Amino acid sequence: MDRFKIINETLNGVKLIETKPIIDERGFFQRLLCSNDFKKIGLEKDIVNINHSKTLAMGTIRGMHFQYQPSSEIKIVKCIKGSIFDVVIDIRKDSPTFLHYYGAELSHLNNRMLYIPEGFAHGFQSLQDDTEIIYFVTNYYSSECESGLNPFDSKIDIKWPLECKNISEKDNNANRINNDFNGVDLRNCT
Repeated sequence: MDRFKIINETLNGVKLIETKPIIDERGFFQRLLCSNDFKKIGLEKDIVNINHSKTLAMGTIRGMHFQYQPSSEIKIVKCIKGSIFDVVIDIRKDSPTFLHYYGAELSHLNNRMLYIPEGFAHGFQSLQDDTEIIYFVTNYYSSECESGLNPFDSKIDIKWPLECKNISEKDNNANRINNDFNGVDLRNCT
């Protein structure tokens, strides 16, 4: 992985990746994805969408989103302007890190990306105004398979770095974990 460095592996498959840009007096060149390199860390599926989002206000929360099978997806997230606190929750019912979360700062300055396997809820908090991120995803969006967890659920207790604001009604009213939530099974369609 000449252009990438795994700087952290957490939650049984989530990887924090640092890109290695080539810099000279003109600027830089940076590879964001290489199928051969990413196969070594588990990306066995094709990227089918690259999404770009902009968040206007610092402190905004987006998430915690996931897709049930057969639309579960691998995501690779990169901040290309500003910075975010990127968060994943392991919702794989047979995982040793079930319902644990991991958060990392991604910014246009630190050249980090987060590799998120299937079976994780994902969300983030914008740490600056006018923050932009791109997502590489391995499945097409399905409204029938879409779901989410409440980003303020006390059973997860995410430590958001800033005062939380600007959360959508859908995310604010998302499901909270209760005794009926037993995670997702990646082997079976829901």
